[in-house]
Amino acid sequence: MSAVSILRTVATPKKAVAGAALAAAACGTLIAAAPAQAATTGSAQATAQSMIGDSAQYQCFSNIVQHESGWNPTATNASSGAYGLVQALPASKMASAGSDWKTNPATQISWGLSYMNERYGSPCAAWDFWQANNWY
Repeated sequence: MSAVSILRTVATPKKAVAGAALAAAACGTLIAAAPAQAATTGSAQATAQSMIGDSAQYQCFSNIVQHESGWNPTATNASSGAYGLVQALPASKMASAGSDWKTNPATQISWGLSYMNERYGSPCAAWDFWQANNWY
């Protein structure tokens, strides 16, 4: 599927950032023949960078996501049921950010960012807490 085809399938403005990141990742995948998970990971990271903006806050967000899920949007904790990039528990809490929370990294990122900002004040404050407690 070409990058143009991918962009044309983006149905709503809310998904435009994710679609653009996916298109860029797809182009890289076609050229580099990278594994599918790598394309998903890169796409999710690009989406998070775009949504967060501030590079320091993005790095803190990324640190948490890397530890929690390895940037796998379908990561599931077998013992607790925590799910997704940010390991929401219960996972269904992410439905408040969109009905596609199970499969859309952008929706998970949006929910995770809101959670970190509301509970801790920022992704960096959440990362500080994570470092002290090995959870957030």
